[in-house]
Amino acid sequence: MSNPVLCEIADGIATLTLNRPEKLNAINYAMIDALLGWLDRLETDESVGAVILTGAGGRAFSAGADITEFSQSVRRGTAVAVRDFVRRGQAMTMRMEAFPKPIIAAVNGLAFGGGCEVAEAVHLAVASDRALFAKPEIKLGMPPTFGGTQRLSRLAGRKRALEWLLTGDSFSPAKALEMGLVNQVVPHEALMPVARDLAGRILRHSPLTVAGVITSVCRGLNMTIGEGLQMESEQFARLVPTTDLREGLDAWIERRTPAFAGS
Repeated sequence: MSNPVLCEIADGIATLTLNRPEKLNAINYAMIDALLGWLDRLETDESVGAVILTGAGGRAFSAGADITEFSQSVRRGTAVAVRDFVRRGQAMTMRMEAFPKPIIAAVNGLAFGGGCEVAEAVHLAVASDRALFAKPEIKLGMPPTFGGTQRLSRLAGRKRALEWLLTGDSFSPAKALEMGLVNQVVPHEALMPVARDLAGRILRHSPLTVAGVITSVCRGLNMTIGEGLQMESEQFARLVPTTDLREGLDAWIERRTPAFAGS
């Protein structure tokens, strides 16, 4: 059996590839567990400052959850289905959303169901002009369960999210861009270079500050404005004693490029 997730590290960027191309990179339990394992390792790997997530093969980022496997859990009852499928999938998307290093989805094809939910959860996303998105869970008689009812509405607004959640229809990368689900739509052959360039532009900065920005934004979205401002203040306070902040200020005063050390 091939590895469900491949990892390649180069130039400070870890590329994670969903590796079930014969199944359109459908997300099974083994893939979720492998992704969580890789994120645990990459979080503590000081050589890695950003992660790109993409799909193997020429057709799909991920066509969604592995329905055959999931249906077996459903047949075993509510407790098993919730434990094995819902909690596992939500743990994956929550881990991605809270990950302290930027995760960029390079959406190279179909992003249906769970694949779309992954694109919603990560920090940034670039889509190929060959990509296609959908929220088809309603066609199975169920709502999205990896966070799709919550994140898409926060990204796109209630009415636009409900159109796709309630119809199950597919939508184009241009529509995904309009809705705020992706940051850019690029020609297919430019997808990975653009994703790597985006990661590289983030890697210029202090990893401590990058983590602070991600924490402030992702946690702050679920807070009142007052609570969010307190979160922002706390993230700044954590940086005051660091050499990176002093280096950034000194470099600006001296009109030079800062050399951040991550400390």
